[in-house]
Amino acid sequence: MQEQMGLPVEEDKIPPGYEDLPTIAIDAVNTFNQLGDRAYPDIGYIGKDYTNLSHFIELYEIDDKEFFLHILTWLDSRAIKQSQDQLKREHDKLKRKSNVGKRS
Repeated sequence: MQEQMGLPVEEDKIPPGYEDLPTIAIDAVNTFNQLGDRAYPDIGYIGKDYTNLSHFIELYEIDDKEFFLHILTWLDSRAIKQSQDQLKREHDKLKRKSNVGKRS
């Protein structure tokens, strides 16, 4: 964007990209995206299905399993929170619609 505006590029202000992450983080993100989801209609997303996790650890030749699992857990907790927030917004929206009909 700086180049398009004719301004000098400031390397230290360029945000890191996906390829700038450590290999273990990229492997964790790839594993997270390939694991199955556990979700229920009334509850929503409740987390990943870690049944095949050992296969991914072996496939990616993960040495630091503790850090790898920490990244996966962090990603999963964010996804669960996002699902809960979305369900709450939908629930509140339905609640508001049902209350509008009762006021008349």
